[in-house]
Amino acid sequence: MLNQQDYRAHDALIEPVRKTAQLWRLVMGLILVAGVYLLCNQMFFQFLGTILGPGAIEFFVGLNAGVSPVSMLVLLMTFGFMIFGVAIAVRVAHSRGITSVFGDIRQTRRQFTDVLIVLLILNVALVILPPWGMGGTLEPNLNPATWALLLPLSVGAVLIQVSAEEVLFRGYIQQQLAARFRTRLIWLAVPSLLFGLGHYMPLEAGPNAWLIALWAVIFGLLMADLTARSGTLGPAIAVHFVNNIAAILFVSLPDGLSGLSLYVTPFSMADTDTLRAWLPVDFALMFVSWLGARLALRR
Repeated sequence: MLNQQDYRAHDALIEPVRKTAQLWRLVMGLILVAGVYLLCNQMFFQFLGTILGPGAIEFFVGLNAGVSPVSMLVLLMTFGFMIFGVAIAVRVAHSRGITSVFGDIRQTRRQFTDVLIVLLILNVALVILPPWGMGGTLEPNLNPATWALLLPLSVGAVLIQVSAEEVLFRGYIQQQLAARFRTRLIWLAVPSLLFGLGHYMPLEAGPNAWLIALWAVIFGLLMADLTARSGTLGPAIAVHFVNNIAAILFVSLPDGLSGLSLYVTPFSMADTDTLRAWLPVDFALMFVSWLGARLALRR
């Protein structure tokens, strides 16, 4: 069981939020986040359409699937509009700045770095150890020279994407609910369920859609726990970052969102049995990463 001391840092994180913890403010803030995000995306795509002219439709189709390096970079970077939306929401609905969502910035950076180092060492070890090949020989995707050339941009784009999701779910929503409700189940579970709902893809994943959504819910719970233990978003961003670097830049499924990946798996999301056989490995890696992050926080 959790000791009350485990989440003491979280109490300090949400203390400034208590003054504006009313639920109507959270609802208003979420409407603002959605509105700003959708408006910025629409304006951005209209701008691209003006530049691209007749080729805009084909580009947008590729953008939604993330099948090319350019489209994937653009898709990931548009998550920056989500951070902008949260910044607007916390200012208008709660009279505070976006940095309050992260926690103490200096500590956020330190904890992010500490967790990142531990997870990099862990993932290198996991690459060396079996099982290898993910059920078969990995298939080359992006040309290695192109992949290396794009790597700095790709890493930055992934960092924007994961930071946006953590800012919204483990930052804004979790903080506001924690400031309003003392029951941990509410502020741990509600943002995680919303996060899982966003990963529910029945058309793409078929019978495995609920398992993928469940993976996202559990991931959300573990990231919520790290945020509560650390008092900043640094550890959660680091774990999410390493996870998505592996899934987006190194080995992706061939169905979509593979535009920046060096390799793709020998099976697709439609291969129900094969994908289901590998999901337990993903679950195990998720828990190992969480434990590694907790170890890093004890330094």
